[in-house]
Amino acid sequence: MNDLLTGLLDAVQSVAPVWRVLIAGVAMMLETSVLVGLFVPGDTIVMVAGTAVGSFWEGAALVATIIVGSLIGESIGFWLGRVLGPRIRHSRIGRWIGESHWQRAERYVTRRGGIAILISRFLPVLHSVVPLTVGMSGYRYRRFLAWTAPACVLWASMYVTVVSIAAHTYRDAADTVHLAGYIFIGVIVVFLLLIVGGKKLLERLEQRHLAAEPESSVGSDGTTVRD
Repeated sequence: MNDLLTGLLDAVQSVAPVWRVLIAGVAMMLETSVLVGLFVPGDTIVMVAGTAVGSFWEGAALVATIIVGSLIGESIGFWLGRVLGPRIRHSRIGRWIGESHWQRAERYVTRRGGIAILISRFLPVLHSVVPLTVGMSGYRYRRFLAWTAPACVLWASMYVTVVSIAAHTYRDAADTVHLAGYIFIGVIVVFLLLIVGGKKLLERLEQRHLAAEPESSVGSDGTTVRD
């Protein structure tokens, strides 16, 4: 196991750092753009790139690029929502997403405002639909950035830090600990389970919150959004 895992990590590390960083940034731009996040595995690409971090500054560059890529992607979603939102919602891919997800995002943004923008970065489906929904709502772009930027910073820092530390620890122990590869995989699996569990918990809490509030508090046009 150690030899196989070391070979895989070495293969990733053999890619020039600038390319690893750029690929991760572009992946996050696509992942956070309108609806593309449903198809592009940005999380996986970031984790793979994180295993090859060789220094503090390389890690900082990776985190910064992921943040920038995420903000560009979410901005694209916001402005597409502002300009083409209804058309996208009623397009073939919009119908594939399902009207229930659009209505859920609309209610979520209307009732929770900026908090919804921040938390949606960590929720499945909503992290791609919310920027578009916020753009359609008339919400100010500066306010949108003020809420989504901290979420992007937290997300990028968390993923890169955990994966890079795990990879470094594995490399240090690989020559002396026979089960180091299994331990590394176990750490990554536990991390992913915590992420999935956290997302499920947030999703349930938000669904309960939405269900507890009266339906009349939501504007039919979705244009009133709290800060």
